[in-house]
Amino acid sequence: MSQKEPDYVRAHRHSLDNQEEIERSERCGCFYCLAIFSPEEIDWTAPVDDGTAWCPRCGIDSVIGAASGYPITEEFLGEMYAHWFGQGKIIGEVNCIL
Repeated sequence: MSQKEPDYVRAHRHSLDNQEEIERSERCGCFYCLAIFSPEEIDWTAPVDDGTAWCPRCGIDSVIGAASGYPITEEFLGEMYAHWFGQGKIIGEVNCIL
């Protein structure tokens, strides 16, 4: 029996070549710096124009949008950070080290 991937793993595919999805989103979040922001803040030409959103706060290509169907919350973004970057961030009383 195969184990289902957690949402914070499956959501990662929404951080690449995501311009159309981001533009349909009401808000976006970066799973590196945990910033939550409007899609209008994204500069689609920086640092490269490849259809992938780069965070306007930290400059990392770790942005997902609400149109992905995943929650754009500090807690969920922190779970993604812990998995993909191998460290945890403390969010309120929640330690997102996995």
